[in-house]
Formats: sequence, structure tokens, C-alpha cells
Amino acid sequence: MGERNNIHLKIEGMTCAACSSRIEKVLNKQESITASVNLAMETATISYNSDEITLNNIEEKIEKLGFSVKHSKLDLDIKGMTCAACSARIEKVVNKLEGVTEATVNLPLERGTVAYLDGVITEEEILNRIERIGFKASVRRETAERKNSKDQEVSRQKRMFMIALIFSVPLFLTMVDHFSPESMILPHWLMNGYLQWALATPVQFYAGLQFYRGAFKSLRGGSANMDVLVAMGTSAAYFYSVWLVFQGEVYLFFETSAVIITLILLGKLLEARAKGRTSEAIKKLMGLQAKKAIVIRNEEELEIAIEDVIIGDIVVVKPGEKIPVDGIVVEGFTSIDESMLTGESIPVDKGINDEVIGATINKHGSFKFKTTKVGKETTLAQIIKVVEEAQGSKAPIQRLVDIISGYFVPGAVLIAIISFFSWFFIIGSSFQEALINFTAVLVIACPCALGLATPTSIMVGTGRGAENGILYKGGEHLERAHKTDTVVLDKTGTITKGEPELTDIFTTEGWVRSKLLHLVASIEKGSEHPLGQAIVKAAKEKNISFDPVEHFEAIPGHGIKATFKGEEVLIGTRKLLLDNQVNFEILEQEMISLESNGKTAMLVSVSGRAVGVIAVADNVKESSKEAVDQLKEMGYTVIMLTGDNKRTAHAIAKQIGIDHVFSEVLPEEKAFKIKELKDTGKKVIMVGDGINDAPALVLADIGMAIGTGTDVAMEASDITLMRGDLRSIPEAIKLSRATMKNIKQNLFWAFVYNSIGLPIAAVGLLAPWIAGAAMAFSSVSVVSNSLRLKRVKFK
Repeated sequence: MGERNNIHLKIEGMTCAACSSRIEKVLNKQESITASVNLAMETATISYNSDEITLNNIEEKIEKLGFSVKHSKLDLDIKGMTCAACSARIEKVVNKLEGVTEATVNLPLERGTVAYLDGVITEEEILNRIERIGFKASVRRETAERKNSKDQEVSRQKRMFMIALIFSVPLFLTMVDHFSPESMILPHWLMNGYLQWALATPVQFYAGLQFYRGAFKSLRGGSANMDVLVAMGTSAAYFYSVWLVFQGEVYLFFETSAVIITLILLGKLLEARAKGRTSEAIKKLMGLQAKKAIVIRNEEELEIAIEDVIIGDIVVVKPGEKIPVDGIVVEGFTSIDESMLTGESIPVDKGINDEVIGATINKHGSFKFKTTKVGKETTLAQIIKVVEEAQGSKAPIQRLVDIISGYFVPGAVLIAIISFFSWFFIIGSSFQEALINFTAVLVIACPCALGLATPTSIMVGTGRGAENGILYKGGEHLERAHKTDTVVLDKTGTITKGEPELTDIFTTEGWVRSKLLHLVASIEKGSEHPLGQAIVKAAKEKNISFDPVEHFEAIPGHGIKATFKGEEVLIGTRKLLLDNQVNFEILEQEMISLESNGKTAMLVSVSGRAVGVIAVADNVKESSKEAVDQLKEMGYTVIMLTGDNKRTAHAIAKQIGIDHVFSEVLPEEKAFKIKELKDTGKKVIMVGDGINDAPALVLADIGMAIGTGTDVAMEASDITLMRGDLRSIPEAIKLSRATMKNIKQNLFWAFVYNSIGLPIAAVGLLAPWIAGAAMAFSSVSVVSNSLRLKRVKFK
């Protein structure tokens, strides 16, 4: 089995849902390819087996269907070349990279140009490959600041619309004047057939050229799309009018074709502008990144471009500046505004060894940090990647729409033909009337609104979530989140702060607290468990020294077995001591008292004798109770999942109003608990932050990872909550509900528009130019409705 590659291609030429579903259908016929095409994003997400098919084969398949894969261009300054062999070497190496279509290097100018597929390979990967063979490459700044393609599309559509409008207005006025022939107010020469022909031709074949191109490519690829309908309808009106001119007729239909094209271009212009607004979240995130960084090299402070920062650099950040990349504080103390990351406006204090995130803002003190992540590895870059992939993904509800759209255009053409023959041959109407109804059916049938209904809502919804620290990994997760009914919350680090503190030490006769703390801290020094780290931290604060441990064994869910100064030591639960035949009856009442107060109490035995209890408390987050209350108001069953004993678990659950508790659950048993719930018919959201939560997150209907937790948990989850705040859970569900409601509204109006419009046009009650206006504005209304998600209230 070959390696599976996952790529994202930009596809040009799609105009409606029929286009995207056609590409999907053809690509998915190949066993080695899995493809999902997003009309609103104009992207294809493709997974393929590199042993069975190449990227060039995939591109050829797309182009045979009449569409094109967008190539990006990278202009480079290249340093270090000394002869033609250098430039030839760079060309050879870069041209071999997956995703690069052409690389050329100019030795005298020390420049290079690389054409590549954006979404398959990145600028950074190309630069790194050149540097690995011994040369220094950098992006020429005028290229790095090239104009946004969506802005170019808006400009192009605006130009085409203005040209069409200038030539169409006189034709439209003559049409209005024709409504009352007895009282015509326009000059008679405007009715001249040759003049109207001259006015209509630039609209038909210059402004409307995009429809002919799209129709040709679509038909060549064996399908029919919106362009086919527009081209057929307007061509019928235009060429029939040309024939009438030669016949000397006065009543022509040039205004029909010209006004339809003008109105559709207006719709495309408004749609392009609105589409640009749907991806504002990505633009905002990209705009957050700092452009420069001050680094210390050779004991000097140097200001360099952010692209030149490397892992291990010491970076200086002054008050008010953006932090350029991710790292760990090595000197200084400050507070940082992390609202771009979490949506939380309160600055967070940072000191030595604390993590700082690129694009957040330093509020007060100066500090230095050591870089740990740069380029595409930074938290901001990863967030952008997750949001882009989510916006490019397809929600399950879209699959049905794609199937319908695939049959809709051929069906509309058939209805138009039946309408024409019925009016002309059966009813006996004039050829002109039959042709007008034929044109109206074709124009009203365009399924643009259907194709945009789902992806635009997904784009805006995921963007809105990202702005508030909620990252959906795909449209399917955004759709499914609101269908759940049960929320399972891990305790440590999720309900609680995950930063436990030592609270109590109780000893039996012959032992003192300092001695017990020294014993336990020395052993726990080798543990990564948060409870153990709390004990070690307390010992350090009391200046207690640590002695070496001869043997250390962690027993998951139960505690630790160790050999310390020749004696066997047990630290952990009642079960651990019982399994090792240690009597702890003398400590039972103290254990009960501590656990009743929500503290985690650990028994300690030395050489088979119970010598004390050491207790740690992990404080509940301030927001946890409010989040639980909100979830219960929304009708959710809330369950706490923890390895703590029953008494401690219920004490903590009571603090925040949770009625259902799974206690004494071993790490490997968490996934089984989720399965048990699902087997009873529950739709489960699992929320966790640790490595041992990953299997449960994967198994749940929706896995939510706390963003302050481990990378493994976030990788396993469907939704990442960047704030360590449980109130993000009801917010994520509310956004899911709002997005699905929005999608259903879009689909309702898109289906109603086509369902009502088609029969009205077929029976002759709809003028073609009105059909054109309705078709154009149906798409605009769908996109505009999707944009309302930007105003979703979370509080």
C-alpha cells in the first residue's frame, strides 16, 4: 500500500453546484482517490495513493472536465550561486518537488521563479529545500505583497458589469418604451435594429464571454452547469433577434439577452464581494502576525524579518509589541493580551518558563524568550490551517444537495425544451412567445443558490468560532455538535485548573510531617503526574532536599510503588495498599474527612506499615459551575469522569452542580465509559485535556479538547476550545445550532426559488429579464443570510 497524500487544490471555473459535484463524482470514481469539492471556497480536498496515481494525473482529470487548477507564482532572490552548475542544480532539485510545476533560475540576476500548486507545497518548503542544497533564498517583497485573488475577482466582475450596464441601459429603456407604443417618448432612431444589434453584441460576446467559456468547458467535460443555461437562454434571444433584423422586424429581443447578462453579472459582483467577507476570519488571523522580530545574535540586538527567525533564537519583546513566534520566557515578567487566541480579554501574567504565543500582544514589561516554534509550526499557523481546512470541508447535509444539483441542470434543460414545444406546437403560440418562455425557464433554473447554501454558512460559522477561540476541524463536526444530548467532563485540567496544591499532611506515631514530605517528594520527583508535581513543588518551597530512589514503578490509576533507602514504599489509593496487604484502618477517618472536602488523599506505607496521609486539592475553575448550569438549561445531561474515589468525586461534582459521576475510572477505562453511554443511545460530547483522554475523545460523537491541554488530546479531538474555560462548550453547541439553522434557511429559500420559479416560467408568467434578476439575487441573498452568523451572540 503506497503512501496517502492529502492536498488542497484551488480550482478555477466552477460556477454552480453542478460543477463541484461533477468534479467530485469523476475523481471519486478512481479507487485511489477520495475527493471533496467546496464551491464557495473554490477548493478541492483530495486524498490519494501516490503509488497508483500522480498529482499530474489528478490535474489532467480536472482540466478534462473543463476546469483549471490554480497555480501560484513565487519570485525569489537567490544568493550563493557562482556558476551555471549552481542554477541548474537548483532548478533540478526544485522541479522534483511534489506540487512544483516549473522552476527557472536566472544566474546573472540571482533570481528565480517557481510555479507551484498552493495547497500541495508551501513557500516555506520551497525555500527550505533550496537552503538545504547550500543556497540562500528569500521571497521578493513585491511578490509577497501581491494583490489578493478575491479582490482581483471583484475588480474583474465590476469591470464586466459596468461595460454590460453601459450598453444595456439604452436597450432596457427601449423595452420600457415599447410597453406603450402610442406614447413613445424616446427618439425613433433608438428603435433601429442595427443599432440595437451593435449595442447588444459587446454585452453578449465580451461581458458575457465568461458564460460561453464556462459552458464550452462544462459540455466538453460531459456535464452541464449554470453557464450552459445562461449561454443557451441568452444566445437564443440574441440570434433570433439577429434573424429578425434581417427580416426587417421592429420588435426585437436584444434587450432580453443583454439585460439578463447584466443582471447576472451584478449578482456575480455582489456575490464575489460577499464571498470575500465570508473568509474575513482567515484574513484577520493572517493579519495578526508580526512582521519583524528583535533577536540577540553574537550579543547584539538585530531586527530581522519574522521569516528569518529560527528555533533557539533569543527574542526581545518590548511593551506594546506583538510577540513574533512561539517560545518560552527566559528573562523578565509581563502580562500578555491573548484575546486573539482565546477570545479572553483579560491579560495573562507570564514569568520565567511560561509559554508565550506568536501574535499575542505584550502589554507591560519587557522580556526575553527562547523560540520553540516558527513558521508553519506556530500556534497561529496551526489555527489558520485548522480553520482553512474546516472552511474547505463539506458537511454531510451538502452531499444531498450535490446529488440533486447533478441532475438539476439537465432536468431544467429538458423542462425548457418541453415548454418550448408545448407553447409552439400544442398551444399554437408564436415562435417569439415560445422562445421567451424557453429562455425564462433556462435562466430561472440556475442552481447557484443551491451550491452556495451550505459552504458559505460553514465558512462563516467556523470563522466566527475561530474568533472566539473555538476551532472546528471540519464542517461535519460543526453540523453534528448540536445533535448531542450528553456532555462528559474529565475532571483534572478540565473542570479543575489542573494545578493542584499540597493542602494536608497527617502522620502516624513515629513520623513527623517534614520527614513524610521528604520521603514522598523524593519519590514523586520521578513522576509526571500533576498530584506528584504539586508535592514536589511544596517540598521545594520548604527547602526540603531530595534523595535518590532505587526503584520507581507507576501503577496507573492506583499510585506508585518504589524502593527508597532499602525500604518498599507505597503511595496511592486504598486499593493499592489492600493489594499489597497493608492495614490502613488507623488512617481511614482522616481519609474520609479529607475526601469529603473534595481533596485527593493519598495513603503512604513504608515496609508494609501505613505511616500517613498526604492530601492535594485541585481547585475548580471559576467558570465551571456557570458552564454546567448553561448546559443543563439547554437540556444536556452532564457527567463527570475521574479517577478519584467516589467520595472526593461527588464532593467536587456537588460544588458545580453535576448530578452524575463516574469515579475511580482508570485511564484505559475512559473510552469504555463513553462506549457504554453510546450503547444506551446517548449522543456524547467528551471534553478532556490529557493524553489519557485521547481514546475517549476519538470514540465520542464529538470530542472537545481544552486548548490549554496536551497536543495529543487536541489532535484526537473534533473541536478544540482554545480557552481553558468550560463556557466554550455551550458556545460551541449554540454556534452549531445557529449554523445549521442558517443552512436550512438557505436551502429552503434556494429550493423554494427554483421550485416556484420553474413552473411559473414554463407557463409563461415570467419575463426572461425578471428571471435573470431573480436568479442573480437568489445567490446574493443566500450569501448575505450566511453572513448573519457573524452576529451570533454567545452570552
